[in-house]
Amino acid sequence: MGRVKRKNLYPDTLYRRVVKGHLLYAPVVLVSGGTTVYVSGLVSRDKEGNVIGKGDMGAQIRQVGENLRLSLEAAGATLDDLVRTTTYTTDIDEFFKHVDIRHQYLGRALPTSSTIGVSRLSHLDFLVEIEAFAVIDEVAS
Repeated sequence: MGRVKRKNLYPDTLYRRVVKGHLLYAPVVLVSGGTTVYVSGLVSRDKEGNVIGKGDMGAQIRQVGENLRLSLEAAGATLDDLVRTTTYTTDIDEFFKHVDIRHQYLGRALPTSSTIGVSRLSHLDFLVEIEAFAVIDEVAS
């Protein structure tokens, strides 16, 4: 094991996005070796399908972060293995008020990242959805 090599790049020629003292993402991540893990867009549902944090962006980001952590664990990965996330939110301004919660889940890996404002998600109660990509050591067939 240990064949995955990863390097986050922060070119001096690009702006570094910092919100509330947190660097939000790496502009470039180089990865060689390994297996790519693709995680579908995750929303703020618990195991029973209940919406968690109705009307509370912070609570929803936390639940989505936990769902992401659990999804990665099922594939033998951790949050540290993330290389790319795409976040969809119905309220960009409110989303960026909770970067401290986002940072708890994505901050160590600092994956490449896009955040996109949308008019709505798959259910009116959802405020945020995150899809992700991670790279881990080769998985035996």
